[in-house]
Amino acid sequence: MLTLAAVLALALAWGFLPEFTVVVVSYIGLYALVAVGLCMLTGVGGMTSFGQAAFVGMGAYATAWLCTSPTAAAWMGPLAGSAIVPWLGLALGLAITFALAWGLGAITVKLSGHYLPLCTIAWGLSLYFLFGNMAFLGGQTGITGVPALVIGGYSLASPRALGVLIWAVLLLAIWLLHNLLDSREGRAVRALKSGRLMAESMGVDTARQRIKLFVLAALLAAMSGWLYAHMQRFVNPTPFNLNIGIEYLFMAVVGGAGHLWGAVLGAALITLLKEKLQDVLPSLLGSSGNFEVIVFGLLMLLVLQRFADGLWPSLERLGSRWLKPDARPQPKTVQSLAQRKLPASGSVLLAADRVTKRFGGLVANDAVSMNVKAGEIHALIGPNGAGKSTFFNMISGVDDPTEGEVRLMDRPMQRHPAREFAALGLGRTFQHVRLLGQRSVLDNVALGAHLRARRGWVASMLRLDRGEEAAIVAEARRQIERVGLAEHVDAPASSLALGQQRIVEIARALAGQPALLLLDEPAAGLRHLEKRALAQLLSQLRAEGLGILVVEHDMEFVMNLADRITVLEFGTVIAEGTPAEVQANPRVLDAYLGGAEELSA
Repeated sequence: MLTLAAVLALALAWGFLPEFTVVVVSYIGLYALVAVGLCMLTGVGGMTSFGQAAFVGMGAYATAWLCTSPTAAAWMGPLAGSAIVPWLGLALGLAITFALAWGLGAITVKLSGHYLPLCTIAWGLSLYFLFGNMAFLGGQTGITGVPALVIGGYSLASPRALGVLIWAVLLLAIWLLHNLLDSREGRAVRALKSGRLMAESMGVDTARQRIKLFVLAALLAAMSGWLYAHMQRFVNPTPFNLNIGIEYLFMAVVGGAGHLWGAVLGAALITLLKEKLQDVLPSLLGSSGNFEVIVFGLLMLLVLQRFADGLWPSLERLGSRWLKPDARPQPKTVQSLAQRKLPASGSVLLAADRVTKRFGGLVANDAVSMNVKAGEIHALIGPNGAGKSTFFNMISGVDDPTEGEVRLMDRPMQRHPAREFAALGLGRTFQHVRLLGQRSVLDNVALGAHLRARRGWVASMLRLDRGEEAAIVAEARRQIERVGLAEHVDAPASSLALGQQRIVEIARALAGQPALLLLDEPAAGLRHLEKRALAQLLSQLRAEGLGILVVEHDMEFVMNLADRITVLEFGTVIAEGTPAEVQANPRVLDAYLGGAEELSA
């Protein structure tokens, strides 16, 4: 409500603002458009980029060249010099940016840690120097004579007229991105920053999502560059150097990198401060220079120390004292999600045949064979270091075996990613809980239903996915109620106790309607009554025809629940059978349950 009021106030005051103020506010809109893309890329997707200024230059130079080059005029024929040419320049800029960003993104986003931002610095500098050394782009002198935009015969030559278009584009972009984040695809994007392994196991193609996010941020920057060129009516390389790229990132971080409106706040603060400091600091210090850079550095230290998530979240918390958040609307009718036909009870869902994993000279698993059938609970136990986690990763697509074969639903799965295991009906939890801590329990569980819906980015942005989204949310609520966490549905996942977080992971796996459920220490951290409730839930799932593989250290829990048990020691199977057979096996007693002689004594 406050943001809407601010937008309305700006719209009402627009015609009365001084010309200089209009220019400054228009620049804020241009910078915010780039910063919004960085919020998606860095704050939401977890990919730091210092090179967005180069994409701004791509949009600016594309339209400037097309509008002024005799070569381009010859290509366009009768269209040359018409009001449509700048719009063709927009199409050209977006097309070139799309191709370049997709190519660079395919290389860049594969990197992690400090290598990714260093790579963006490298190609950002390369493009900047390219702009200044290409003769047909005017070199360091640049391109002059860029025409004003014309819409319906109305010229946007003045900043007051063009500023309306700039802010209309910015507000439209924020609306589209807000819709994207509030969707199935948005949950997948949010999982990129801290949960890529988890997201892959839920069926998300994280590599593709990262490239799409990279391209989206680049296109928003190119749009800003196009508007900038027709506002300035002149283009040269200076506004597209690395320093400006750092400034864009600064805007996103100061405002709140994970918040769309934080980009607008950050752009406004940095632009206004820069404008004032350039006038005030030289008069105070008695000499001219870029002293505002020093102030910006100190400001960044202050923000990182006191407002690690940026200023916008703090404003939101203050506003929440007086304004209640909008409740999620409940649709009257909810469409059904894709349903999976479960295999017949007793059929083999997962088969591992002599699976071996070597790490150099270390053999973590040595010729391990086992299977899991529909309608049974199979437990995998063994002392610490027995190789359970390594085996678990190989049968869930996280890692490939060195030798042997893993078959899921009778299909060989070597060198297939975890998302393909999920597509065939495998759901899983993790030994170390992997949740999106700041997101609600509902959002976390809804991510598990990712593969049961099909709407993509465009449909999400235009809100054409609302029926499908309502079905995903309804399914997530059903699974949350099923596992007994209905009262925590809107709570941040990180606010729950560890045992409850493990139950959230089970609900998330169930939201995907799996045929096979792999649970890694699901009872760890649960109290006695919670363990009983979990055992009842797993027994119910078994009765419904699911196959369940449990890795667990709680022997009482395992022995009272499992139909079959496989025991590992030093990466090798030492026993397999019913709980009674395993408990009577001397090798198991000696290796895991305390020793046969000790037990008999």
